Amino acid sequence: MQNQRIRIRLKAFDYKLIDQSTAEIVETAKRTGAQVRGPIPLPTRKERFTILVSPHVNKDARDQYEIRTHKRLIDIVEPTDKTVDALMRLDLAAGVDVQISLG
Repeated sequence: MQNQRIRIRLKAFDYKLIDQSTAEIVETAKRTGAQVRGPIPLPTRKERFTILVSPHVNKDARDQYEIRTHKRLIDIVEPTDKTVDALMRLDLAAGVDVQISLG
């Protein structure tokens, strides 16, 4: 698998979960002899929602909610076969979305 690169994108609503998963991936890749670039924190996406509290009048009574989506990027340069096997067997938290691309 020479001259290859594995790019891993992680998304989560909880920054603690995404940092823990990132640390597990980096530690696994380094343990198997691959070079790691990252983790690179990508911009956090903030979605804000404003909802009227009152069912009829009182437009001044509103609640505001926010969802933050945290993202991280990890590049694994020159992965070995052991690296790919170890990453396939890795068990990450349920609240983390993982996208893997080979390049």
